[in-house]
This record gives sequence, C-alpha cells and structure tokens, in this order.
Amino acid sequence: MTVVAVGACSSDPVEAPPPTITPATAADSPPAAAPPAGEVRTIDGPGLTTVFDRATSSLVVLTGTGSNGSTLAVFPTTGAARTVTLPTPASSLAGDGDGTVYAAVRGGYVRLALAGDVVTPFEVEGAADVDFTAITRRGDGRLTLGTADGAVYTLESDIAVAARLQIFARVDGLAAQGDTVVVLDRGQTSVTTVDPSGDDAGQALRAGEGATTIAADPAGRVLVADTRGGALLVFGADPLILRQRYPVGGAPYGLAGSARLAWVSETATNTVVGYDLATGIPVEKVRYSTVRQPNSLAYDEESNTLFVVSGSGAGVQVIKEAAR
Repeated sequence: MTVVAVGACSSDPVEAPPPTITPATAADSPPAAAPPAGEVRTIDGPGLTTVFDRATSSLVVLTGTGSNGSTLAVFPTTGAARTVTLPTPASSLAGDGDGTVYAAVRGGYVRLALAGDVVTPFEVEGAADVDFTAITRRGDGRLTLGTADGAVYTLESDIAVAARLQIFARVDGLAAQGDTVVVLDRGQTSVTTVDPSGDDAGQALRAGEGATTIAADPAGRVLVADTRGGALLVFGADPLILRQRYPVGGAPYGLAGSARLAWVSETATNTVVGYDLATGIPVEKVRYSTVRQPNSLAYDEESNTLFVVSGSGAGVQVIKEAAR
C-alpha cells in the first residue's frame, strides 16, 4: 500500500500541481455478444452518470451535454419516462434520496425537485468561472463540490462557501460517508479524505494503477474501480484504509453499492457482476450480460433492482431481483 503525497513538491502548490499520470478511462465496449438481461428502456443519447431517488422511485440519468445545456432523463419505476432540460451543461449528479437531485455545473450547481420537475440554479459565491466536475451530499446535508483545477468546495448554505481546499490535480469524483468526503483524483490515481470542516485533508492512498470511478455503499465502505489495474478496491473511510483488493477482468468501471452486493460493470465485456463483500474477500454471486458500454450503475434497495446505463446510447437496462 503506497501513501500518496497530497501536496506538490513546489513551495507553491497552486502554481505547480502535483505530478500526474495519463488518467485511465472506460474501455471502448465491443458490440453486445449476448442479449442484455432484464428489460431495456430507450434513452436519447449516451448516459453520462446516474442516481436513483428512493422517495420517488425514479432513476435520473444525465444524458448529454451541449452548448444549450444538459438533459436529465427521469425513469419512474412505474409510468412513462420524461425529460428535464437543464439551463447549462452539467458534469456530475448527486441525490438526497428524498426527491431532490443536484447537478454540478460551471459556476455552481442546479437543483432538481422531482415532484413537479422544478429546476433551480445556484451560483456558488466567488466561483462564477469555476468548472465544477463533481458533487456529493454529506450526511449533514451539506453539499461538497470538486473542480477541474483540483479544489474541493464545502458549502455552508445554498451558495456560501465554508471551506476551499486546493491540493489535487483534478477532482474526478466524490463520495461521502457521513460527513467525511473521499476525493478521487484520476491523474494521481489516488483517494484522499477531506475532514468535516472542509479545511484539511486527512489520509491519502494510492488507488491502484488507474482508478476511474468511486461510490459509497450502505455499510460505510467506499468502492473504487481500478480500470487500468483490473481490480475492485474497497476502502474504509474513517480512517482511510484499503480493506480489499480483488481482481476484476474486462476493464471494471461502473460502480454501485448496496446492502447485499457491490456491483461492478466490465466495459470490455458488456457485463455486470455482483460481489458479496461480507467475508473480507469479494465473492462473485451473480453475473449478467448488459447493454453496450455499461458505464453507469444504480441500485434500488427496496425493489432489488439494478439499473445499467449505456454510455453509447444503447439504453437503460432494468434487472429486477438482481441480487438473487
């Protein structure tokens, strides 16, 4: 296990960002060789990221970006899908599980109230020109946003900034366990904790050979896909410690945590696998064929339904009774 220095070697880390490697990416999936399990619902364009909202039983998918904004596709578990247009391009999603979804945008974020599809933009104070690339919601309800230039903003209200911590090359993903936020930096292939104040970084660890995605699970763990190294990494968040590393073939990328299984997609093989982490060594329990380019996953605990979102526009796959 290698500890990653979170600061730069220079005396001025803002002017000299930390050294990086070429970030890993999802594999370019081949055409699907087997029919996808479950049902496939159509989607207008590639799915970029997704969250599931428990209160409304709805899957929300960020489906595209463009000069005129981004589109969210909302898939209720019953009823017709609908589309919500955001006023500006978005890069990341987070939800509170209680009917609200947040999308990171340049200069701030957008809040979507799923009841009525009410869209409200928020401009973070002093960040009008900041490119926000990641967003998460802590246990206390505060939002934390990450930026393309390697800063983490912790908000104390809708727009006021409680703390700003700039020590990363780029913030590519955020996951919250309680009020502790874990930062994924693909260029450094590292994970780093940010304390509840938002002012200080805690522990930092190397995350394989080329980490790409991050997700929290209900058991207090943080899951990371090491796409280049071909592994599922399982971290404890407080303190940050690598608890499990398990080889996963087929370029692991999409992640979703659940009370029963940890879900990992293999973009090189159009497959999703459910692993039981309870014994300390991940044990494969189920494996399904997926839509092409299974880049994003979400899971509904109540109905035991796994959602697989295609990054190539092949649709949203719905696998009921997934954790058999």
